[in-house]
Amino acid sequence: MTLAYSEDLETMASKRQSRFRVWISVYFLCWLWSIAGGQLLYSVTEEANTGTTIANLVKDLNLNIQDLEVRGFHIVPGPNKRYFDINTKTGILHVRERIDREEICEQHIKCSLPLEAMISSPLNIYRFEINVVDINDNAPAFQTSVTHLNITESTISGERFPLQSAFDADVGSNSLKSYKLSPNEHFSLDVQSGGDQSVSAELVLQKALDREKQAVIHLTLSAVDGGKPPKSGTTEIIVNVVDVNDNIPVFSKSLYKAKITENAAPGTHVITVQAVDLDEGVNGEIIYAIVKHNTDKNVDSFLINPGTGEITVKKYIDYEQKSSIELRVQAKDKSNNPRGAHCKVLVEVVDINDNICCFITKFGRNSRSSLT
Repeated sequence: MTLAYSEDLETMASKRQSRFRVWISVYFLCWLWSIAGGQLLYSVTEEANTGTTIANLVKDLNLNIQDLEVRGFHIVPGPNKRYFDINTKTGILHVRERIDREEICEQHIKCSLPLEAMISSPLNIYRFEINVVDINDNAPAFQTSVTHLNITESTISGERFPLQSAFDADVGSNSLKSYKLSPNEHFSLDVQSGGDQSVSAELVLQKALDREKQAVIHLTLSAVDGGKPPKSGTTEIIVNVVDVNDNIPVFSKSLYKAKITENAAPGTHVITVQAVDLDEGVNGEIIYAIVKHNTDKNVDSFLINPGTGEITVKKYIDYEQKSSIELRVQAKDKSNNPRGAHCKVLVEVVDINDNICCFITKFGRNSRSSLT
């Protein structure tokens, strides 16, 4: 009798446990169904004012407004709760704190914040999502305000030069869309779209550069987004035209004339020649030299300062040997592949009375005497 009674008790306990497990399973399934079936999706623009209405949860969830406070209707604590709140008197879901989409979702196209609301007696959990809609609150910005490009003046038209990209924290239609270049005669802009909000630009040389005409070119690059109205950012592009040795020295005259008395002392100034080279640096620095173009030894009677072009007497000159001397002067730049030019200097030797009279006798013999 006792054994049978004990078995009956065990059977009843086992049945109770089974029913409890079934009840828990059903409750859990119902809870899952309530979460999945009751999921709603709302939208709100970023930067919306505090208190902005998002949705009427009482209506959407078919709740009794009189039961909200009694049954403790609230948002389940989580990372996104700080931005939203429920008015338990009205059932209105509203913005609690300023939402910065770029801070929360960075540049992800979708920015959806999951939330859960709970009500007790009986327990129900409602899941919903709030999509934060981007607004055009950011302008495209360049990393630096000035970009320097060094381009040689010998660069061929059609050459391309990649430019720095701008960054726009907004997404979608508010993101960076294009670039614009200030009007100029030398460069155009090629804008390329790589998808995924990737837009790049290259500077394309259209007209050959000439440093001697324009050594520095100032351009403005603008980045424009697709907002309405659009926002933009700018950077300055400074093109430094790098010199090549494309100019030869040019003398101020092709022919210089000077006079000097014979027997002038060494070091006496004769004349200074001058040449100009429009290139810069070593390409425009000039070295002067006297070139021996024939067998005239009188050329050796002169020196030229290689830096200044000043010609001076090197040794005494005799009028009786040469009344005029032609010098050929070269001006050459200091580049690795120098270019040069030439000019002529005609030096007239002025006679002085440095010889005594000479008489010829009838016998054919010479005799000399000084005249006083």
